[in-house]
Amino acid sequence: MSAAAKKTLAEAIIAAHSNDEATPGAICQVKVDFAFANDITGPPAVDEFKKMGGKSLFDPKKCAIVLDHFAPNKDIASAEQSKKARIFAKEQGMLFWEVGRVGVEHAFLPESGLTLPGEIVIGADSHTCTYGALGALGTGVGQTDLAAVWALGETWLRVPETIKVIFSGRPSKWIGGKDMIIFLIGEIGVEGARYKSLEFHGDAISAISMDDRFTMANMAIEAGGKCGLFLPDETALAYANARKARDFTPVYPDGGAEYSETVEIDVGALEPTVALPHLPGNAKRAKECSDMEIDQVFIGSCTNGRVRDMELAAGALKGRRVHERVRLMVIPASYEVYNEALDRGWIKIFVEAGASVCTPTCGPCMGGHLGILAEGERCVSTSNRNFVGRMGHPKSEIILAGPLVAAASALTGRVTDPREVFA
Repeated sequence: MSAAAKKTLAEAIIAAHSNDEATPGAICQVKVDFAFANDITGPPAVDEFKKMGGKSLFDPKKCAIVLDHFAPNKDIASAEQSKKARIFAKEQGMLFWEVGRVGVEHAFLPESGLTLPGEIVIGADSHTCTYGALGALGTGVGQTDLAAVWALGETWLRVPETIKVIFSGRPSKWIGGKDMIIFLIGEIGVEGARYKSLEFHGDAISAISMDDRFTMANMAIEAGGKCGLFLPDETALAYANARKARDFTPVYPDGGAEYSETVEIDVGALEPTVALPHLPGNAKRAKECSDMEIDQVFIGSCTNGRVRDMELAAGALKGRRVHERVRLMVIPASYEVYNEALDRGWIKIFVEAGASVCTPTCGPCMGGHLGILAEGERCVSTSNRNFVGRMGHPKSEIILAGPLVAAASALTGRVTDPREVFA
């Protein structure tokens, strides 16, 4: 492929940040626009930064540590992690926010205008691909690589091949981004996009909200993807321009770019979809799983803890009560979400329905706290992973779903197609 060859969105973004030729498989040295860690990955990154002789960050306003996984601190070990991150952040003058002023990293950072269209975002967290919703190439790295980015402001990337995913048609009111992405992963498998970029197209995309796009980009990694990219259309640019912390330049793919594969999905034919244990690709229609009783429901996480998710869940739960043997945890992903839920009366709806509502945090998503599962228990979760032991005991089970399926299941005590309850 020559330098003039047509580029996919991933190739175009890398080319805009590198002097190397961005062809699939090439190793390119790239400039990084934003780099961050959380309370788990931050302290080891701090150690590596110091070990490699780092003295100062390449740009303190483009580097951050977000306390979200075990925050508010659940034990002494997590308190020590946060303390270490806090001290380093103060020494370096980098971006840092205390508990009560932050939230889950992948919701809080785009809300704060710190991840923007056309950028390269590097995070010591695998769900950094979330920022693809804005047309940013976000990807996760290990702590050592992040430490080097903090010091140098650059890193290397192997240019991924790109799978073009075309979502055609118009989704019904029962279908959201979670149903769409679980269905896609079910079609291509959890290794179907291994080290590839998923590039989303189609008229169905213009019909879904930014919150749904964040959900879909977030789970690109569950198909093995390096990133999941949406073109920065009017919806994305309006979101970014209203929040931007710095200027940005959106990047677009070339017409006629070469894709490794094209996948087409008719969204109009989709039904509410879940992922059964123990893989995000184990996709089934919710109505096929109605005999599966549950013990817990979790609505939240970096995947489905945003405003649209809270709105759908509150609308479904209003005037109803959670099943007597089900625990329902609702955790808004940020204080922007939490405050809107307060203002619009959704928190009261959740509490009156019998839910536990918690401060913005990752909570039980990765087995942290605020909802750990015991042996033999089963949870319907709006999070992104359902691996063995992900949310607690290795003999517990997680069923991934969107907010409507989760709310309906909380009411019935079993996996439930929302059309059964709300239609």
